[in-house]
Amino acid sequence: MTILDEEPNKRPTVHQVGQDLGLLSVEELRERVAMLRQEIARLEVELEAKGSTKAAAEALFRR
Repeated sequence: MTILDEEPNKRPTVHQVGQDLGLLSVEELRERVAMLRQEIARLEVELEAKGSTKAAAEALFRR
């Protein structure tokens, strides 16, 4: 394998809320949007799971 075969070093995508977006390229902005959408989906799954657990606990203690 030669150096040309390797993927170029890419900085890790990390996003901070409120970060200046002016220095990011269109591609970097698209990557951030995709990453944040995946994170929102993950958070919604966790919220739903916690809501189900809470509802089950409330139903148990109402008896």
